[in-house]
Amino acid sequence: MAYSCAYYEQEPGATFGLDQAQLAKCDLVSRKLGLKPGMRVLDVGCGWGAFVCHAARQYGVKVVGVTLSAEQADYARRRAVEEGVADRVEIRVQDYRDVSDGLYDAIASIGMAEHVGLAMLPTYSASLFALLSPGGRLLNHAISRRPGPPEHFSRTSFIDRYVFPDGELEPLSVMVGALEQAGFEVRDVESLREHYALTLRAWVVNLEANWDRAVELSTAGRATVWRLYMAGSALAFEGNRLGVNQVLAVRPEVRGLSRMPRSRASLLAPTVLVPTVLVPTVPAPTVREPMVAAPTALAPPLSPGA
Repeated sequence: MAYSCAYYEQEPGATFGLDQAQLAKCDLVSRKLGLKPGMRVLDVGCGWGAFVCHAARQYGVKVVGVTLSAEQADYARRRAVEEGVADRVEIRVQDYRDVSDGLYDAIASIGMAEHVGLAMLPTYSASLFALLSPGGRLLNHAISRRPGPPEHFSRTSFIDRYVFPDGELEPLSVMVGALEQAGFEVRDVESLREHYALTLRAWVVNLEANWDRAVELSTAGRATVWRLYMAGSALAFEGNRLGVNQVLAVRPEVRGLSRMPRSRASLLAPTVLVPTVLVPTVPAPTVREPMVAAPTALAPPLSPGA
């Protein structure tokens, strides 16, 4: 269960599919954050718990995941138990602004910043900066729009009405500027635009392969909305009308020390064995919340949201 862009470090095929690509994304984030055993990590908008469980299992860190969805939190807790990492994972139903038990050694925000909004980006950035230890890293993974004035959508438009009622995309430069204004030093930016197109096409394939089950859980109309939305979004990413970027930033120590590797090769060097794909048997929740996950093994959530 994951609802953000996967990372196709290999060509998609019989031996490297969506499940492997989603785990590869979790591992990419972990390597960029420099995770090591014993570190304390915060996952802002933890979704169904894919990253928190991966980081705890593969890197031996202690992870706190926060989400606004009770259904996501319940699923993530059961997943942590099933994967044997419940002693290192804590899942909370909590707003990121209410997290008060910092400092954390690293913070991940994967597919959450799109829902913050331009007006709240300074608060978002400052809150995460305050929760991070000096020398700690933030990985902000978010969809972006092209530069220039935003398009004005009617509240009755297709996307705003049926898919992302509270989504607000900003250009990459706006996100980088907000992080820098909060005190972060941006050290690495990577576009995963083509990866999201592949992810969306894989979700469409999964939805169509499980169409009857999706309709049973929702309605034919809602399933059709999501199929249309994901197919159209794949074209938008392929055509460079939408982007998705991982921005790695650090909270500098006294006198500007960053504790960052001197080369990008060192930053991305694998530190653990390639993860084994685990397919949790935790049943998917029947209640659908706005802005929640698209299962990699079945179909996206058939309700408004991301």
